[in-house]
Amino acid sequence: MSKLGKFFKGGGSSKSRAAPSPQEALARLRETEEMLSKKQEYLENRIQREVALAKKHGTQNKRAALQALKRKKRFEKQLTQIDGTLSTIEFQREALENSHTNTEVLRNMGFAAKAMKAVHENMDLDKIDDLMQEITEQQDIAQEISEAFSQRVGFGDDFDEDELMAELEELEQEELNKKMTNIRLPSVPSSSLPTQPARMPGRMSGTSSTAHRSRAASSKRAEEDDDIKQLAAWAT
Repeated sequence: MSKLGKFFKGGGSSKSRAAPSPQEALARLRETEEMLSKKQEYLENRIQREVALAKKHGTQNKRAALQALKRKKRFEKQLTQIDGTLSTIEFQREALENSHTNTEVLRNMGFAAKAMKAVHENMDLDKIDDLMQEITEQQDIAQEISEAFSQRVGFGDDFDEDELMAELEELEQEELNKKMTNIRLPSVPSSSLPTQPARMPGRMSGTSSTAHRSRAASSKRAEEDDDIKQLAAWAT
């Protein structure tokens, strides 16, 4: 039996050792990843140094150059192994995280199922059916009440609309006649217009006569305009 087999066999035979929790295992895997990442960075730097050293010696010191290249090969081999180990640890960590998540989900679902079962234990399906039927009946009654309130109720208002329209037209015509009676039309003069007075000599006499006729005509036009405005206001 190999030493590796003895190691795992010996570790598994101890029944008193408790299994680590998922959180503890994840923490240790992360620590291992961090350690290997630092070792990976160190090896990459050593490889660059050995390459620079081999270039420095070149053909002048072949022995030193070959030794540098050999060390570079060993470092590259170790780097390849660390890459594989990191991939394995990453896969194991992801699997453990998924298992832990599934365990938590299963535990919470079981807790919810127990709570639901406890709630349903206090429920009677027959009582629920009776309650839903009663709610439906009460909703129907409320709907009927609402429809009854919304219906138009006649309180002796069944009148003939044509008769009402005819009465309204009579009232409008009566009001129109009253307004026409109150309109004051311009009066027609009963006497003939005065004859033109004899023209007085001099400019001042002609100017005074012309101004008098102009004022009389303006007063008459203003009077007629007022009557027309009253008639237009009544019409609108």
